[in-house]
Amino acid sequence: MNYHGVRQKGSQRMPTDAKLLSAYLAVGADELKRQTVVRRLKARLGDDPMVSFNLDEQTAGPSLAADDLLVSLDTMPFGSDFRLVIVHGAEKLAKDVSEAIVGYLAGPNPDTVLCLEATSLPRSTRLYKAVAKVGPRAVIDCSPKKRWELPKLVRSMAVAHGTTISEAAAKELVSRVGESTVYLDTQLETLAALTRQAGVITLADVEGHVARTAEVKPWDFLDAVSERDAKRALGLLALMDAASPLALESLLCTRIRELVCAKALEARGEGALLAQTLGKQAWQVKNHQRWARGFTERELVSALAGAVACERQLKGSGDGEAAFRAWVLSIV
Repeated sequence: MNYHGVRQKGSQRMPTDAKLLSAYLAVGADELKRQTVVRRLKARLGDDPMVSFNLDEQTAGPSLAADDLLVSLDTMPFGSDFRLVIVHGAEKLAKDVSEAIVGYLAGPNPDTVLCLEATSLPRSTRLYKAVAKVGPRAVIDCSPKKRWELPKLVRSMAVAHGTTISEAAAKELVSRVGESTVYLDTQLETLAALTRQAGVITLADVEGHVARTAEVKPWDFLDAVSERDAKRALGLLALMDAASPLALESLLCTRIRELVCAKALEARGEGALLAQTLGKQAWQVKNHQRWARGFTERELVSALAGAVACERQLKGSGDGEAAFRAWVLSIV
Protein backbone atom coordinates (compact mmCIF):
# COMPACT_ATOMS: atom_id res chain seq x y z
CA MET A 1 0.00 0.00 0.00
CA ASN A 2 1.17 3.57 -0.55
CA TYR A 3 1.12 6.59 1.73
CA HIS A 4 -0.48 9.51 -0.12
CA GLY A 5 0.77 8.19 -3.44
CA VAL A 6 4.30 7.27 -2.22
CA ARG A 7 5.14 3.78 -3.35
CA GLN A 8 6.02 1.25 -0.66
CA LYS A 9 8.25 -1.55 -1.90
CA GLY A 10 7.01 -5.08 -1.43
CA SER A 11 3.45 -4.19 -0.57
CA GLN A 12 0.20 -4.79 -2.38
CA ARG A 13 -1.50 -1.78 -3.87
CA MET A 14 -5.10 -1.20 -4.74
CA PRO A 15 -5.57 -0.68 -8.49
CA THR A 16 -6.20 2.95 -9.44
CA ASP A 17 -7.13 2.46 -13.08
CA ALA A 18 -8.16 -1.19 -13.37
CA LYS A 19 -11.70 -2.36 -12.74
CA LEU A 20 -12.43 -2.58 -9.06
CA LEU A 21 -13.01 -5.94 -7.41
CA SER A 22 -16.28 -6.68 -5.68
CA ALA A 23 -14.63 -6.74 -2.25
CA TYR A 24 -11.45 -5.66 -0.47
CA LEU A 25 -10.07 -6.36 2.99
CA ALA A 26 -7.63 -3.76 4.34
CA VAL A 27 -6.14 -5.59 7.31
CA GLY A 28 -3.27 -4.72 9.61
CA ALA A 29 -2.27 -2.57 12.56
CA ASP A 30 -1.05 0.35 10.43
CA GLU A 31 -4.00 2.73 10.64
CA LEU A 32 -2.65 5.15 8.04
CA LYS A 33 -2.39 2.39 5.44
CA ARG A 34 -5.98 1.36 6.12
CA GLN A 35 -7.14 4.98 5.90
CA THR A 36 -5.35 5.33 2.57
CA VAL A 37 -7.20 2.31 1.14
CA VAL A 38 -10.54 3.77 2.21
CA ARG A 39 -9.63 7.24 0.94
CA ARG A 40 -8.70 5.92 -2.50
CA LEU A 41 -11.88 3.93 -2.86
CA LYS A 42 -13.94 6.98 -1.92
CA ALA A 43 -12.00 9.01 -4.47
CA ARG A 44 -13.12 6.60 -7.19
CA LEU A 45 -16.69 7.79 -6.60
CA GLY A 46 -15.59 11.25 -7.74
CA ASP A 47 -17.50 14.46 -7.05
CA ASP A 48 -20.85 13.18 -8.24
CA PRO A 49 -23.72 14.92 -6.40
CA MET A 50 -25.20 11.49 -5.69
CA VAL A 51 -22.09 10.38 -3.79
CA SER A 52 -24.05 10.34 -0.51
CA PHE A 53 -26.42 7.78 -2.02
CA ASN A 54 -23.63 5.65 -3.49
CA LEU A 55 -21.57 5.57 -0.30
CA ASP A 56 -22.60 3.64 2.82
CA GLU A 57 -20.11 3.71 5.70
CA GLN A 58 -20.78 1.46 8.68
CA THR A 59 -18.92 0.39 11.83
CA ALA A 60 -19.11 -3.12 13.25
CA GLY A 61 -21.14 -3.26 16.41
CA PRO A 62 -24.54 -4.19 17.88
CA SER A 63 -26.33 -1.69 15.66
CA LEU A 64 -25.09 -3.28 12.43
CA ALA A 65 -27.68 -5.86 11.40
CA ALA A 66 -26.97 -8.54 8.82
CA ASP A 67 -30.22 -7.92 6.89
CA ASP A 68 -29.61 -4.16 6.68
CA LEU A 69 -26.07 -4.68 5.43
CA LEU A 70 -27.22 -7.14 2.76
CA VAL A 71 -29.87 -4.68 1.58
CA SER A 72 -27.20 -2.02 1.26
CA LEU A 73 -24.90 -4.37 -0.65
CA ASP A 74 -27.68 -5.33 -3.06
CA THR A 75 -28.74 -1.73 -3.72
CA MET A 76 -27.96 -0.53 -7.25
CA PRO A 77 -25.88 2.64 -7.74
CA PHE A 78 -27.49 5.83 -9.00
CA GLY A 79 -25.61 8.00 -11.48
CA SER A 80 -22.35 6.17 -10.83
CA ASP A 81 -20.49 3.11 -12.07
CA PHE A 82 -20.55 1.48 -8.65
CA ARG A 83 -21.76 1.78 -5.08
CA LEU A 84 -19.28 1.63 -2.19
CA VAL A 85 -20.07 -0.02 1.15
CA ILE A 86 -17.42 0.33 3.86
CA VAL A 87 -17.40 -1.61 7.12
CA HIS A 88 -14.91 -0.42 9.74
CA GLY A 89 -13.69 -2.70 12.55
CA ALA A 90 -14.52 -5.85 10.62
CA GLU A 91 -12.71 -7.95 13.21
CA LYS A 92 -15.56 -7.08 15.61
CA LEU A 93 -18.40 -8.20 13.35
CA ALA A 94 -21.05 -10.34 15.01
CA LYS A 95 -20.99 -13.92 13.76
CA ASP A 96 -24.31 -13.66 11.93
CA VAL A 97 -23.15 -10.51 10.11
CA SER A 98 -19.81 -12.09 9.22
CA GLU A 99 -21.56 -15.21 7.91
CA ALA A 100 -23.98 -13.05 5.92
CA ILE A 101 -21.01 -11.39 4.19
CA VAL A 102 -19.43 -14.78 3.48
CA GLY A 103 -22.66 -15.90 1.85
CA TYR A 104 -22.98 -12.64 -0.09
CA LEU A 105 -19.44 -12.94 -1.50
CA ALA A 106 -20.36 -16.27 -3.08
CA GLY A 107 -22.39 -14.23 -5.59
CA PRO A 108 -21.79 -10.50 -4.99
CA ASN A 109 -23.60 -7.60 -6.60
CA PRO A 110 -21.35 -6.67 -9.59
CA ASP A 111 -22.24 -2.98 -9.14
CA THR A 112 -21.18 -2.76 -5.50
CA VAL A 113 -17.71 -2.67 -3.94
CA LEU A 114 -17.43 -3.85 -0.35
CA CYS A 115 -14.47 -2.64 1.71
CA LEU A 116 -13.81 -4.32 5.04
CA GLU A 117 -11.33 -2.52 7.29
CA ALA A 118 -9.79 -4.45 10.20
CA THR A 119 -6.89 -4.13 12.59
CA SER A 120 -6.47 -7.89 12.52
CA LEU A 121 -8.30 -10.86 11.05
CA PRO A 122 -6.85 -14.39 11.10
CA ARG A 123 -6.31 -16.01 7.72
CA SER A 124 -8.11 -19.08 9.03
CA THR A 125 -11.45 -17.28 9.40
CA ARG A 126 -14.22 -17.87 6.88
CA LEU A 127 -14.50 -14.14 6.27
CA TYR A 128 -10.81 -13.73 5.38
CA LYS A 129 -10.94 -16.74 3.06
CA ALA A 130 -14.11 -15.46 1.38
CA VAL A 131 -12.52 -12.11 0.56
CA ALA A 132 -9.27 -13.74 -0.56
CA LYS A 133 -11.23 -15.78 -3.12
CA VAL A 134 -12.49 -12.59 -4.75
CA GLY A 135 -9.09 -11.96 -6.34
CA PRO A 136 -5.32 -11.93 -5.75
CA ARG A 137 -5.40 -8.23 -4.78
CA ALA A 138 -8.53 -8.34 -2.65
CA VAL A 139 -6.63 -8.61 0.64
CA ILE A 140 -4.49 -5.50 1.18
CA ASP A 141 -1.74 -5.99 3.73
CA CYS A 142 -1.64 -3.07 6.18
CA SER A 143 0.91 -4.54 8.55
CA PRO A 144 3.05 -1.92 10.29
CA LYS A 145 6.71 -1.36 9.56
CA LYS A 146 9.31 -2.48 12.07
CA ARG A 147 10.54 0.36 14.26
CA TRP A 148 13.96 0.48 12.61
CA GLU A 149 12.27 0.90 9.22
CA LEU A 150 10.15 3.87 10.28
CA PRO A 151 12.69 6.70 9.79
CA LYS A 152 13.06 5.73 6.13
CA LEU A 153 9.28 5.60 5.81
CA VAL A 154 8.95 9.01 7.46
CA ARG A 155 11.33 10.48 4.88
CA SER A 156 9.18 9.13 2.06
CA MET A 157 6.00 10.37 3.74
CA ALA A 158 7.45 13.88 4.00
CA VAL A 159 7.58 14.10 0.20
CA ALA A 160 3.78 13.87 0.08
CA HIS A 161 3.67 17.03 2.20
CA GLY A 162 5.91 18.88 -0.25
CA THR A 163 9.03 18.78 1.88
CA THR A 164 12.02 16.66 2.89
CA ILE A 165 13.28 15.62 6.30
CA SER A 166 16.81 14.79 7.32
CA GLU A 167 17.66 11.30 8.54
CA ALA A 168 18.49 12.57 12.03
CA ALA A 169 15.19 14.48 12.18
CA ALA A 170 13.22 11.43 11.02
CA LYS A 171 14.79 9.27 13.74
CA GLU A 172 14.06 11.89 16.38
CA LEU A 173 10.45 12.22 15.21
CA VAL A 174 9.92 8.47 15.58
CA SER A 175 11.57 8.55 19.00
CA ARG A 176 9.30 11.37 20.19
CA VAL A 177 5.99 10.39 18.57
CA GLY A 178 6.18 6.60 18.54
CA GLU A 179 5.22 4.07 15.89
CA SER A 180 1.74 5.25 14.90
CA THR A 181 1.93 6.29 11.25
CA VAL A 182 -1.18 8.43 11.72
CA TYR A 183 0.53 10.49 14.44
CA LEU A 184 3.77 10.64 12.45
CA ASP A 185 1.89 11.88 9.40
CA THR A 186 0.05 14.51 11.45
CA GLN A 187 3.31 15.83 12.87
CA LEU A 188 4.89 15.85 9.42
CA GLU A 189 2.01 17.93 8.10
CA THR A 190 2.50 20.46 10.90
CA LEU A 191 6.27 20.56 10.48
CA ALA A 192 5.95 20.95 6.70
CA ALA A 193 3.76 24.03 7.20
CA LEU A 194 6.19 25.52 9.71
CA THR A 195 9.22 24.96 7.46
CA ARG A 196 7.56 25.69 4.12
CA GLN A 197 10.05 28.42 3.24
CA ALA A 198 13.13 26.32 4.03
CA GLY A 199 11.74 23.26 2.26
CA VAL A 200 13.40 20.84 4.68
CA ILE A 201 12.64 19.64 8.21
CA THR A 202 15.74 19.57 10.38
CA LEU A 203 16.57 17.95 13.70
CA ALA A 204 16.26 21.38 15.35
CA ASP A 205 12.73 21.73 13.93
CA VAL A 206 11.66 18.42 15.45
CA GLU A 207 13.27 19.18 18.79
CA GLY A 208 11.73 22.65 18.86
CA HIS A 209 8.18 21.89 17.75
CA VAL A 210 7.35 18.25 18.58
CA ALA A 211 6.58 17.31 22.17
CA ARG A 212 7.60 13.86 23.31
CA THR A 213 4.51 11.70 23.72
CA ALA A 214 6.12 8.27 23.33
CA GLU A 215 7.99 6.54 26.14
CA VAL A 216 11.75 6.44 25.62
CA LYS A 217 12.82 2.96 24.59
CA PRO A 218 15.99 1.50 26.16
CA TRP A 219 17.43 0.72 22.73
CA ASP A 220 17.17 4.41 21.74
CA PHE A 221 19.42 5.16 24.71
CA LEU A 222 21.78 2.28 23.83
CA ASP A 223 21.99 3.51 20.25
CA ALA A 224 22.84 7.04 21.39
CA VAL A 225 25.67 5.70 23.57
CA SER A 226 26.87 3.55 20.67
CA GLU A 227 26.92 6.66 18.49
CA ARG A 228 28.93 8.44 21.21
CA ASP A 229 26.29 11.16 21.21
CA ALA A 230 26.62 12.47 24.77
CA LYS A 231 23.89 15.12 24.53
CA ARG A 232 21.29 12.70 23.18
CA ALA A 233 22.28 9.86 25.51
CA LEU A 234 22.00 11.98 28.65
CA GLY A 235 18.83 13.64 27.37
CA LEU A 236 17.13 10.29 26.85
CA LEU A 237 18.42 8.97 30.17
CA ALA A 238 16.80 11.91 31.98
CA LEU A 239 13.43 10.94 30.47
CA MET A 240 13.59 7.25 31.42
CA ASP A 241 11.94 7.39 34.82
CA ALA A 242 10.54 3.87 34.57
CA ALA A 243 13.88 2.17 33.78
CA SER A 244 16.20 1.39 36.68
CA PRO A 245 19.89 2.29 36.27
CA LEU A 246 20.81 -1.27 37.21
CA ALA A 247 18.73 -2.69 34.36
CA LEU A 248 20.19 -0.14 31.93
CA GLU A 249 23.70 -0.96 33.13
CA SER A 250 23.13 -4.62 32.30
CA LEU A 251 21.75 -3.76 28.84
CA LEU A 252 24.62 -1.38 28.13
CA CYS A 253 27.19 -4.00 29.17
CA THR A 254 25.60 -6.39 26.69
CA ARG A 255 25.78 -3.77 23.94
CA ILE A 256 29.46 -3.05 24.67
CA ARG A 257 30.27 -6.78 24.52
CA GLU A 258 28.49 -6.91 21.14
CA LEU A 259 30.64 -4.04 19.90
CA VAL A 260 33.79 -5.81 21.14
CA CYS A 261 32.68 -8.88 19.18
CA ALA A 262 31.95 -6.77 16.09
CA LYS A 263 35.38 -5.16 16.26
CA ALA A 264 37.14 -8.52 16.68
CA LEU A 265 35.28 -10.15 13.79
CA GLU A 266 35.94 -7.22 11.48
CA ALA A 267 39.65 -7.35 12.35
CA ARG A 268 39.66 -10.99 11.21
CA GLY A 269 37.72 -10.18 8.05
CA GLU A 270 34.66 -12.05 9.34
CA GLY A 271 32.31 -9.13 9.96
CA ALA A 272 29.54 -10.84 7.98
CA LEU A 273 29.33 -13.50 10.72
CA LEU A 274 28.31 -11.01 13.44
CA ALA A 275 24.57 -11.77 13.47
CA GLN A 276 25.21 -15.51 13.48
CA THR A 277 27.82 -15.20 16.23
CA LEU A 278 25.53 -13.15 18.46
CA GLY A 279 22.46 -15.26 17.67
CA LYS A 280 20.53 -12.25 16.34
CA GLN A 281 18.74 -11.23 13.15
CA ALA A 282 20.79 -9.22 10.64
CA TRP A 283 18.61 -6.11 11.10
CA GLN A 284 19.31 -6.15 14.84
CA VAL A 285 23.06 -5.64 14.29
CA LYS A 286 23.03 -3.63 11.07
CA ASN A 287 24.82 -0.67 12.70
CA HIS A 288 27.13 -2.55 15.08
CA GLN A 289 30.21 -2.57 12.89
CA ARG A 290 29.91 1.16 12.17
CA TRP A 291 29.47 1.86 15.88
CA ALA A 292 32.42 -0.38 16.79
CA ARG A 293 34.68 1.56 14.43
CA GLY A 294 33.97 4.66 16.53
CA PHE A 295 35.79 3.10 19.49
CA THR A 296 39.27 1.75 19.98
CA GLU A 297 39.59 -1.72 21.44
CA ARG A 298 41.09 -0.20 24.59
CA GLU A 299 38.08 2.12 25.01
CA LEU A 300 35.62 -0.76 24.82
CA VAL A 301 37.61 -2.85 27.31
CA SER A 302 37.87 0.18 29.59
CA ALA A 303 34.09 0.67 29.37
CA LEU A 304 33.52 -2.89 30.58
CA ALA A 305 36.01 -2.39 33.39
CA GLY A 306 34.18 0.78 34.42
CA ALA A 307 30.95 -1.19 34.64
CA VAL A 308 32.32 -3.11 37.61
CA ALA A 309 32.73 0.02 39.74
CA CYS A 310 29.39 1.37 38.50
CA GLU A 311 27.53 -1.81 39.43
CA ARG A 312 29.11 -1.75 42.89
CA GLN A 313 27.71 1.73 43.39
CA LEU A 314 24.30 0.77 42.02
CA LYS A 315 24.02 -2.16 44.42
CA GLY A 316 25.55 -0.28 47.35
CA SER A 317 24.51 2.71 49.39
CA GLY A 318 26.19 5.38 47.26
CA ASP A 319 24.62 7.61 44.64
CA GLY A 320 24.01 4.95 42.01
CA GLU A 321 22.34 7.24 39.50
CA ALA A 322 25.24 9.69 39.56
CA ALA A 323 27.68 6.80 39.16
CA PHE A 324 25.74 5.48 36.19
CA ARG A 325 25.68 8.89 34.49
CA ALA A 326 29.41 9.26 35.08
CA TRP A 327 30.05 5.83 33.57
CA VAL A 328 27.93 6.69 30.51
CA LEU A 329 29.86 9.93 30.06
CA SER A 330 33.16 8.07 30.26
CA ILE A 331 31.99 5.87 27.39
CA VAL A 332 30.64 8.56 25.07
